[in-house]
Amino acid sequence: MAGLADSLPEVFERLGRVQARRMFGGHGLFHEGRMIGLVVRETLYLKVDAESAPHFDALNAPAFSYERQGKTMQMSYREAPADLFDDRDLAALWGRRAWEAAMRSGQAPKPRRTTASAAARKTRKAP
Repeated sequence: MAGLADSLPEVFERLGRVQARRMFGGHGLFHEGRMIGLVVRETLYLKVDAESAPHFDALNAPAFSYERQGKTMQMSYREAPADLFDDRDLAALWGRRAWEAAMRSGQAPKPRRTTASAAARKTRKAP
């Protein structure tokens, strides 16, 4: 990891443990096994749903979108407010909103990979 993703555990320290994991050319941000955000091109986006969207709407926070087969695909992540990087309490508030949106989405927690479990998977794949 490099850049913004490296700083996120400290930024969200008052929320609790967060972990940035490489994925899709960026990073996923996880808290208690659920993806609460993503970092793409050094921009943090937080998970959003119908209940938390008004908070993002009030800031005119753009949604994360990407192009796929000539179509713009919009995801349920919105750009995080810039001032959360300077205020740990504010970061915890926005992080909790994202975590609660992830909880409401029915997203199952992702088990944390350990070195032992990674080794076991490699062993099973061996001929």
